[in-house]
Amino acid sequence: MALLAHARALEAAGRDVVHMEIGEPDFPPPAPVVRAAQAALAAGETHYTPAGGLPALREAIARWYRERFGVAVPPERILVTPGASGALHLVLAALAGPGDRVLLPAPGYPCNRHLARLVEAEPVALPAEGPEGGPRPRDVRAAGPAAAVLAATPANPTGAVLGRGALAALGEAAREAGACLVCDEIYQGLVHEGEPCTVLEVEPGAFVVNSFSKYFGMTGWRLGWVVAPEGWVEPLERLAQNLYLAAPTLSQRAALAAFEAESLAELERRREAFRARRDFLAPALESLGLRPVAPPAGAFYLYVDCSAFTDDAEAFAARLLEEAGVAVTPGADFGGAEAAVRLRFAYTTSIERLREGVARLRAFLRRI
Repeated sequence: MALLAHARALEAAGRDVVHMEIGEPDFPPPAPVVRAAQAALAAGETHYTPAGGLPALREAIARWYRERFGVAVPPERILVTPGASGALHLVLAALAGPGDRVLLPAPGYPCNRHLARLVEAEPVALPAEGPEGGPRPRDVRAAGPAAAVLAATPANPTGAVLGRGALAALGEAAREAGACLVCDEIYQGLVHEGEPCTVLEVEPGAFVVNSFSKYFGMTGWRLGWVVAPEGWVEPLERLAQNLYLAAPTLSQRAALAAFEAESLAELERRREAFRARRDFLAPALESLGLRPVAPPAGAFYLYVDCSAFTDDAEAFAARLLEEAGVAVTPGADFGGAEAAVRLRFAYTTSIERLREGVARLRAFLRRI
């Protein structure tokens, strides 16, 4: 976030910056979502909803699982939350406490380990680079007892995608560790290789965290959801009532329109646009000696090895921004043993801007 703030400051001073550090889609929400929000606001539909969310939205999410993945999820097992962060906070608060251990992938989304500490649990980082993604079942077994095992597919920052076999094996390893499997699927709609899946296809007892931010393009609306196993819904609802009462009503009303045919068609066109950007950027970076450390099969990130140019990715990223006007995220934000020689590139801008960024990067690498 400090690097983003500096990039904004440079722009305010008149510099042109190519943004490849922002983990946020550059597309607006689909038009039906905006219209639904306007209609709800005009109709005065702005009062509290039940803690678990609008019944109609829970039903729409359940229908989405059934139609997209062939999985029957009762609406009663779905809780609508203020973003995926609110969802994960709920789940970890229910599962873990002082002295408990939460196994999570490294590199991974930094807030996850902070949320574990917030409930006074110990975050335990497990390797998540390479073709397998992570965490790997063998590492879960070696780590010993835990309250929860957190996985992410597609993953931030690597873009790695876990298939059904990997998710089933991870679920088995979690059970052996006496842990609940929690799967972060917030980039689920953004799979560029193979058939998308959900952990619920192979592990119906897993907790799922999802969001309207990434695939649905509703980042600022702060809306997500949890799919909870039987027996966990009531405790989570009680926690929700005490933590935030309910997710934003206007966002929930708008999100109902995200599942309309017009919205889904637009979202699929955007997914293809992200894939085209990846197909440009990945080989362009490799040609410069910046190789992805995991197959970028999903999300909108490339996580690359920059050890050919530096042993201090933070200093490298700061210099790249200052001298070339290209903003990327250093690996220190995501953790992992090799964080000092890792950079994340987000292809959340147009191909034209990506081309400009690559040209500036190429010239920068020639100078250093």
